[in-house]
Amino acid sequence: MKIVADESVDKQIVDRLRADGHDVLFVAELAPSIDDEKVLGHSRQESAILLTADKDFGELVFRQHLLHSGVVLIRLAGLTPDLKADLVSRTFDKHGDELGAVFAVLSKHTLRLRKQPEWIDPKSSNGLDEKPAL
Repeated sequence: MKIVADESVDKQIVDRLRADGHDVLFVAELAPSIDDEKVLGHSRQESAILLTADKDFGELVFRQHLLHSGVVLIRLAGLTPDLKADLVSRTFDKHGDELGAVFAVLSKHTLRLRKQPEWIDPKSSNGLDEKPAL
């Protein structure tokens, strides 16, 4: 799977995803300090899922309505980088096919998936789908 990891993502997570066989572009290695809109645009141009720990991407997606090809927001405060890497790895392994074109929030026990507003089915609960993280 193709992933763009924002510079807010722990290096251990990037290393683990690469070891798992994912094609990971790490912003901290390629273009540190570029603004969030450029990061989001680059991931969309590459048809890659954006992996981030920065809540500002929610603002770009839901308030500014910027398009994306999938965003995974990591909310794993209090865990060691190695535990975060393990949880992110298992999430991509188990739910990877569901992460394209959704805004996902990964917490310790839950993976929330939200479709982009224009794709929300009016019969659904506002496009929100919660699943156990593992």
